[in-house]
Amino acid sequence: MRWLFEPGLFANGSVRTALVLGALVAVVSAVVGIFTVLRGQSFAGHALTDVATAGGAAASLAVVSPLFGFIGAGVLGAGAMDAIGVQRVKDRDVATGVVLGAATGLSALFLYLITLSTSTTGSTQSILFGSVFSVEPSTLPDAAVLGLLVLAGLTFIRRPLLMSSISPELAGARGIRVRWVGLGFMVMLAVAVGLSAIVIGSILSTALLIGPPASTLKVASRLSRAVALAGVLGVFATWLGVILAYDSYYWFASRRGLPVSFFVVVLVMLEFVIASAYTRWRRVHVATLRRAPREEDGRS
Repeated sequence: MRWLFEPGLFANGSVRTALVLGALVAVVSAVVGIFTVLRGQSFAGHALTDVATAGGAAASLAVVSPLFGFIGAGVLGAGAMDAIGVQRVKDRDVATGVVLGAATGLSALFLYLITLSTSTTGSTQSILFGSVFSVEPSTLPDAAVLGLLVLAGLTFIRRPLLMSSISPELAGARGIRVRWVGLGFMVMLAVAVGLSAIVIGSILSTALLIGPPASTLKVASRLSRAVALAGVLGVFATWLGVILAYDSYYWFASRRGLPVSFFVVVLVMLEFVIASAYTRWRRVHVATLRRAPREEDGRS
């Protein structure tokens, strides 16, 4: 396996930090992403990436940890979308569009201000596309606590969340507080987007959030299997992305490798293409098997 693992890969502290953080983020994004796809809120997740961009840029200007900027702005954006009406299907796109437009404007402003500051050179690249190799090990405990809180919260509300995702009217008729469940999920979605932004950047964070869950929902028949498989696919794409990004430094004489975000997004897309092709093949195969007995009966 020397063709895959370049010298010093696992001895590098930055790589070890990236692998641990990447696995944590991939699992959290997979679990949250399953419900995001089921609830039809992928557009809301995309809007929160722009909100996270504004928060990360603001944090860079304030010289604080970008993690808190990503998550803090994301939570505010989630609250704003809920207040405007993100839980009502009729108003969902309107609410998301309003927040998306405001976040894009703030992102443009803050990123412009960053370009005027010589002390924050290069931060725009890390905000938009991530820089997981530069994440300090001290960030891991904060990320772990946030990730565990999200997973614990989803476990606590999984039943009402699933019911309200399938049929909000039925959930309301059974006494479930759909509005509060939806708000809680939006906050968890914002945290997941913020964590993902640390690994592959704010603008690409929906790749981990939507890609693996969308792939597994095509092939898995049970929710528990979909969640587990989405986590596996997310961790695989993240870990292999980190390894290939490290290896890419040896591919060029200039020792300037390709970013982790590039490899992760490519791998996530490949997973989705393979899942789609398998689903199509399975449908054709099942249809062929069902048609075969009918043809035999017709001949007889």
